[in-house]
Amino acid sequence: MTFSRAIKIAPSILSADFANFGAECEAIEAQGCDWVHVDVMDGHFVPNITFGPSTCAAIRKHIKGVMDVHLMIAPVDPYIEAFASAGADVITAHLEAGPHIHRTLQAIRASGAKAGLALNPGTGIESVAHLLDMVDLICVMTVNPGFGGQKFIHSQVDKVRSLRAMIGDRPIHIEIDGGVTVETAPLVAAAGADVLVAGSAVFKGGSVGNPAPYGENIRAIRAVAEAAHG
Repeated sequence: MTFSRAIKIAPSILSADFANFGAECEAIEAQGCDWVHVDVMDGHFVPNITFGPSTCAAIRKHIKGVMDVHLMIAPVDPYIEAFASAGADVITAHLEAGPHIHRTLQAIRASGAKAGLALNPGTGIESVAHLLDMVDLICVMTVNPGFGGQKFIHSQVDKVRSLRAMIGDRPIHIEIDGGVTVETAPLVAAAGADVLVAGSAVFKGGSVGNPAPYGENIRAIRAVAEAAHG
């Protein structure tokens, strides 16, 4: 992975056809996405259960680019190596998921993956200042984690702007996860985000048999985000 602040669209496979994950990953990449985002939920840290390391390993062979794995689980540390071995390029853990986030970020980097730090909507950025030398990505949740298709929480735009100022020239991505659409993408892009996770906004109207709408949706989000990003 070469660092760039250019806008990257990362469709969340939480909105894909669960029976056709491999083909869905191939389809969104063919239609122009940059990263493939995998939302891992445990039914404990968040009120839903999704995928584990075996699913990541199964879809890895269908992904040519970046596999971005977002761990909405607690505890995190016992599973880092499994997700790294499954082929995750980025592993993101939540600040709220455990008492030793610095250790978690160290473990992610030691596994060979890029280290991401996710913040729930109710979490401030005060602790992030002491972790900037340990992270490659900060994920701002613009919905409460646990389910796809939720409404964007507009108060998080100011958090993104503050994070961007805090990061300065450091090579750290700001990722947005939750409620990204053609209406909200420009807001977070203008505030400094460069990785936009979109689920239903990418997959709506399309299918493995008819993937063209995926490309139309990706291009639409990218166009408005790039125009705002400058």
